[in-house]
Amino acid sequence: MGAMLQISPALRVAGLLLAGLSGAASAQGTAAPASTPATPARPAASVSAATAKAASRLAVEVSGTVRGQIVSCPGALRVSASAVCLYVQNAPASLRPLVRGKLGARALGDWKTTPSGKASSLLVSSTPNGPVSAYVLLTGLSDRETLVVVDAANPAVAQAASASTAPVGVVKGQPYVLGRDLVGVVSVTSLGAGKFRLLGSGGQPLTVTVGQKTAQLGSGNVELPLIPATDGRNLIFPLAGLRSLGCTLTPAGANVTVACGTASVGLKPIVF
Repeated sequence: MGAMLQISPALRVAGLLLAGLSGAASAQGTAAPASTPATPARPAASVSAATAKAASRLAVEVSGTVRGQIVSCPGALRVSASAVCLYVQNAPASLRPLVRGKLGARALGDWKTTPSGKASSLLVSSTPNGPVSAYVLLTGLSDRETLVVVDAANPAVAQAASASTAPVGVVKGQPYVLGRDLVGVVSVTSLGAGKFRLLGSGGQPLTVTVGQKTAQLGSGNVELPLIPATDGRNLIFPLAGLRSLGCTLTPAGANVTVACGTASVGLKPIVF
């Protein structure tokens, strides 16, 4: 492995230049490859201490997932002081599902890949469906080698991403809840193929399909106020749709108390 690490810097820089990194890098707030690869990495726009800390935690998590070795970030990248670069002996195509699966609802959207297919990037939040705080960049160096970059997203990237990371089908400005936040009042079961079953206390089961307003309640059908969505793992359900289960919604400041039968829970709706 020592010999591999000695030659890997040259391979990494060559890979970055050949991959057409500018498309993926600029989407995350980094610059296009510099004309002189030997130039030391320049700091990107400053990020807050909280964002840098979140990126640091993410780097540890990603490193454990991809089993990478920390290396110096190439000078072709304009990264922040909190950036971590990892050399991984595995192909990007193999790493993408591993990282995406590990992050779950903290991954905002899906991987964005350059036309060449050599580089791909993923925006990440520090909390499920929260604001963007960091990004993961994968660049193929060879068929079995990848440079993984984990860095904090600068404010400009965070602002630009906020309008584009909502799951498909959600209506901006409307309140939604995650299925897992209903534990104790509504049981949510994934049936596969985008279908979920919701069961309240003593009520009829409500079977919903992602992307469809019509849902099945018991042996009949009901129309939901908005279509359900998903982030790939969790059900994202319109808050008002809980009334179809006979639940009541009581505002309590920024939170809402959801009561279904004798059970109730306080939660903060998600607004995209």
